[in-house]
Amino acid sequence: MPLSGHLITDYQEIPRCAMGLGGKVTDEVLAREIAAEQGDVTTMYDRLDVLRERARGELARVQQEETTETEQSYTERESFTDLFSGRFAQLSSVERGLCFGRIDTGDDERFHVGRIGLFDEDYDPLLIDWRTPVAQVFYWATPAAPLGVTRRRHIRLQGRSVVGVDDDVLDLDAIGDSERRTLIGEAALLSSLGASRTGRMNEIVATIQSEQDEIIRSGLPGVLVVQGGPGTGKTVVALHRAAYLLYTHREQLARSGVLVVGPNSTFLRYIDQVLPSLGETDVVLATISELYPGVVATAPESETAARVKGGEAMADVLAQAVRDFQLVPTAPIELKVDQQRLVLRPGAVRKARQRARDTDRPHNRARPIFVRGILTALTNQIVDRLGRQYLSEEDIKDIRKELAEDDRVRALLDRLWPELTPQILVSVLLSSPERLEAAAPQLADDERAAVLRPVDADWTQSDVALLDEAAELLGDTDGTVAARNRKDADDAATEAANREYARGVVQIELTADRMTLMPWEIEQFAELVHRRTQLIENPGTVAERAASDRTWVFGHVIVDEAQELSAMDWRMLMRRCPRRSMTLVGDIAQTGSAAGIASWADVLDKYAPRRWRSAQLTVNYRTPLEIMAVAADVLAAIDPTLSPPDSVRETGIQPWIDAVPPDAFLDVLVATIKFERQALGDGRLAVIVPTPRYDELAAVLFDVAHGHDPSVLDADTALLDVAQSKGLEFDAVLIADPAGIINESDRGLSDLYVALTRPTKRLTILSPGDLPEVLRRTPQR
Repeated sequence: MPLSGHLITDYQEIPRCAMGLGGKVTDEVLAREIAAEQGDVTTMYDRLDVLRERARGELARVQQEETTETEQSYTERESFTDLFSGRFAQLSSVERGLCFGRIDTGDDERFHVGRIGLFDEDYDPLLIDWRTPVAQVFYWATPAAPLGVTRRRHIRLQGRSVVGVDDDVLDLDAIGDSERRTLIGEAALLSSLGASRTGRMNEIVATIQSEQDEIIRSGLPGVLVVQGGPGTGKTVVALHRAAYLLYTHREQLARSGVLVVGPNSTFLRYIDQVLPSLGETDVVLATISELYPGVVATAPESETAARVKGGEAMADVLAQAVRDFQLVPTAPIELKVDQQRLVLRPGAVRKARQRARDTDRPHNRARPIFVRGILTALTNQIVDRLGRQYLSEEDIKDIRKELAEDDRVRALLDRLWPELTPQILVSVLLSSPERLEAAAPQLADDERAAVLRPVDADWTQSDVALLDEAAELLGDTDGTVAARNRKDADDAATEAANREYARGVVQIELTADRMTLMPWEIEQFAELVHRRTQLIENPGTVAERAASDRTWVFGHVIVDEAQELSAMDWRMLMRRCPRRSMTLVGDIAQTGSAAGIASWADVLDKYAPRRWRSAQLTVNYRTPLEIMAVAADVLAAIDPTLSPPDSVRETGIQPWIDAVPPDAFLDVLVATIKFERQALGDGRLAVIVPTPRYDELAAVLFDVAHGHDPSVLDADTALLDVAQSKGLEFDAVLIADPAGIINESDRGLSDLYVALTRPTKRLTILSPGDLPEVLRRTPQR
C-alpha cells in the first residue's frame, strides 16, 4: 500500500487512513529533499565531532599533566579524567543515527530531533534531545490535535548519510502547493516492523507512538503498571522510560541508578544495547536469580517446588526456622569452667532468649543480648560462691571475660543460639525433613517432599528469594559488622580530609585573585571542588557497586514480564525500592509460572496502596494479523473476557499447521526446519518445544543453536523452550508439539500463547498425532 504523503492520526490507523495528496514524488524531488537534510545532518555531525574532540583534548590534557603537586591535586585530576572520559563515551555512543526526525511548525520554524541535544557555538539549537518537552510533540501530534505541527518528518541514516525521509502531514491547510509536491513517505514505522530481526532489540526512539510516549513520559513517583498483549512494545517502552527518567531526574537517579529485571539471561543479552544507544549507562540489568550477590542460581527444579518456595507462606516458614535455632534445653546443663562446676538451667536460658527476641533485632544482631544473659547467669553463680562482698566490679568483669573466652562456654552458646548465614539456614532447612516439618506444618506432605534436597545441592531461581528473606531475618554476622565499621570509619576520615582539602583549594584561589567571599559562598565553592573528587573515592560504576551490595536501594526499578514473579520474589524486589518508584510491564494472559500472579491488584494493593496506576498498550506492532488470528483462539481459551491487541499490519503469509504420525515426527521436523530456512532467507527462525522434550529434540537438532548457549541470539536457527523465548522475537517460529507445551503445566495454554506470538512474519506448527482442540480452527496444510 503506497503511503507517500499520507494523513495520519496514529500509526494504528495507517491501514484505514492512508491518503495520497495528488502530488507526484520524482527522483529529482526526493534527491533534493535528501540533499537538504544531508546538509543539516552534516552540520550536526560536525558539531558532534567538535565536542568529541574537545572532550578528547581535555581528557588528554589532564592525563598528561605532570604530578608535581600534592596527592590531593592528583586525585582531583583523576576526577577530571573520569568526567571527560564519560562525556567522550556519551558522544561516541550516539554516533549511529544521531538525528531521526524533524518538526515543522505553523510559524515556519523547524526543529530536528535526535538522541542528544546539540547547540552551535552561539548556543542556538542544532538538535533537540528526544526526551525534552519540546520534542514531545514529535510523538504526540496528530491531525486531530496537531499541537502546532504542520509536518513531521522521519529521517533515516546510514552511517552519517541521509538515505531516506518520510513525511506525515498533520495540518493539510498549512501545507502549500509547492510543499505538497515534495511530500515523501514510506511509513517509517511499518518499514522498521518489516525489517529482518538481528538478534538484538533495537531502540524505537524514531518511531515511538503517542500511546507509548505518554507512558514513557509518565511521572517518576509511584508504581506504573504497563499492561499489554504480545507485540505491543512493553519492553522497549520500559527501556525508553528508563532513558527518559535518567534524563529528566538525573540528579535524583544518577547515584542510585535504575534496576531493570528481565525474565532470563538470554533476554538481558537481547536488550543490552538499547540503553547505551540512547546514551544511558547508569542501569543495572539483572534477572531475579542474580539479585543475591555471590549466588549462581541455575539449577532446575520441579513446578511444584517452584510454586511452594515462591509462596508467601515461606516467609513464615523461614521465620520459624530461625526461631527453631534459638534453643532452650529440656534439662539443666552442667559444665566445668576453671575448676568451677556450673549449672545452666532451662529457665535462665528461656529468660535470656526472651530478652533477645524482645529487641526485634535480626537473629545474629540479637545474639549478643542472648550471650550477655547467659554469661550473666553463669557469672552470678561464681560470684555468689566467692562472695559478692569480697569482689570488686573489675573482678566481676574479669570473671565474665574468662567465661566468654572459655571454649566450652563458647561451644554451648553456639549450640543454643548459633550465628547463621542465609546459605546455612536455607540449606539446612531444605535438607532436613525434621526441621522442615517443624517449621512448615502448614505445608502438605507432598509439598514438603517436593522442596527437600541434598544439603550441598546447587541453588535454583526460587532459592534466591529465600536467601534474601533469610538475610533479612538473620542480619549481619559479627565479622561483617566489624568489617563495615572499619570501612565506614575509613570513609568518614577520607570524606573529612577531602572536604578540608576542598576548602583549602578555594582559599588559595581567593588569595591568588585577591577576592573576598562570604563564608557560605566559600562553602558552596568548596562543595563543588569536593564533588570532583568523589568519583575517585567511590570507584566503579553504579552497576558494579550495586551488583556486590545486597542492600543497595535503587532510585527506580523496571520489571519486564512482571506477571511471572512469585510472592517471595516481590518481597525481595520491594526491598530494593522502598520508595516504590517502579515500572512494571507484563501481560496477565501470558503468565506461565506456577507461582505467578493472577492480578496486579493482588500484589500492589499490599505493597503500594493508593500509589499505583496502570496504563494499557493496545496495538500489536510485532505479530501480523494472520498469526494473531491463531493466537486469539488460544487467548479465548485462557479467558473469554480477554481481547488480543490489534495488529497494525498483515503480511499475506498464512500460518500453517500439520498433524503428522508420531513415528514420523522427528523426520518431518528436520525437513520442515530446512524448508523454513530456505523460505526465510536471511531472517531468524526459532524452534519452540516443550521443556520435557528439549533434550530429546536437541539431540536430533544438533546443528542449531540451543537456548542455553550465549550465541543463540546471533544464530539463524535457535532451539528454545517457552521460558527461554519470553520477551524475544523472531522472523519465523516453528512450534514443535503444541500439545506437549499445553500439558507441561497448569498454565500450558498461556505458554502456548507466548510461543504463538513470537514471530514477525511466519508461523508453522507441527503436531505429533492429533491437534490440540484449541488449534483445530487453524487450516491444516
